[in-house]
Order: sequence, then structure tokens, then C-alpha cells
Amino acid sequence: GYGDRAQYLASAERFDPSSGTWVVAGDLGVGRRQHTSTLLQDGKVLVAGGLGTAGLLAAAEVYDPTTDTWTSTGSLGTPRSGHTATLLPDGRVLVAGGLGTSGMAASSEIYDPVRGVWDAVEGLGTPRSAHTATLLPNGTVLVAGGESPGHPAIAASEIFDPGTNTWAEGGSLGIARFSHTATL
Repeated sequence: GYGDRAQYLASAERFDPSSGTWVVAGDLGVGRRQHTSTLLQDGKVLVAGGLGTAGLLAAAEVYDPTTDTWTSTGSLGTPRSGHTATLLPDGRVLVAGGLGTSGMAASSEIYDPVRGVWDAVEGLGTPRSAHTATLLPNGTVLVAGGESPGHPAIAASEIFDPGTNTWAEGGSLGIARFSHTATL
């Protein structure tokens, strides 16, 4: 995150629900904010992208709670912040949209934790950031709203099919919005 002294933080903390306390965890390799954190099926945590002292980040790291360590993993193909990351039923992670080096990104990538690499997949039809991504019961991912170039808020939605790695148009929200939440 971003600290109160205008610095990019590399520190991490874990919450222990049994004691109701926070415990200092190992530091990330790169301080960052506006990144994503995704709990993987093996209990590790993937942190991807964001903003750091050098600008947009492509760097990704995996936290292992059993050893309290962070390990660098494959870098995103597109540096980005303000994107979404969704754990797919097969254990891969879909990253979509965000702010890229050329403005709002339409690109999408999938992280394969077995290989530790990112694979580019078909991009969104509408570049966007500050949107939501929700895993649906049928295994597809619904991306809704966000902000897009020339539009402070958009109502468009799209659906990602992990079986074909493609996007299809979804319905429109009743009111265009960004920086919102979505809950299944």
C-alpha cells in the first residue's frame, strides 16, 4: 500500500482470527499500491502489478504463509494498476484491464501457478479500470462497469469464458459506475 509518509510500502501483515491480532509478515520484494492480491488454491497469495517508485509495475510475487517468505514469479506482460484478478476454478488467475503504460488497458492475462508464468489471452472489448470482476457459479467471470477513456463511468459488462479464453458482451448496468463493489 501507500504509507502516511507518501512512500510505497513493502511491508505485509497477517491477521490471526484466533487471537484477533495482526502479526508482522515478511516484506515484499517491491513496495507497491493499487495492486491485486489473490489467494491461490495451495494457500499461497499472488500479488501482481500496481504502482511503485518507478511507476507502473509488471512484477508479481507469491507469498508462502508456511515459510513467511515472498518469491518473485513471472512478470505480467503488461505493467498495470487498478486491474482485477480473479481465481478461476482450475487454479489459474485472470487479470483484466486497469491502467497501463498507454492509458486504460483492455488487455487480459492468465497466471498459471504451476508454471509460474503469465499467458496473454483475448482482451476486453472495452478498456477499463476501477471495474469489478466476479466469478460466476458456471466458472465464467463477469466484469462490470469501470472507467474508460473519454467516459468517466461506463455501464458495459463483459463475460470471460476460461474454457475458450475469450470475452463476450454482457448486459449493461442500469447506471454507469466505477470504483464500486460486486458480490455474488
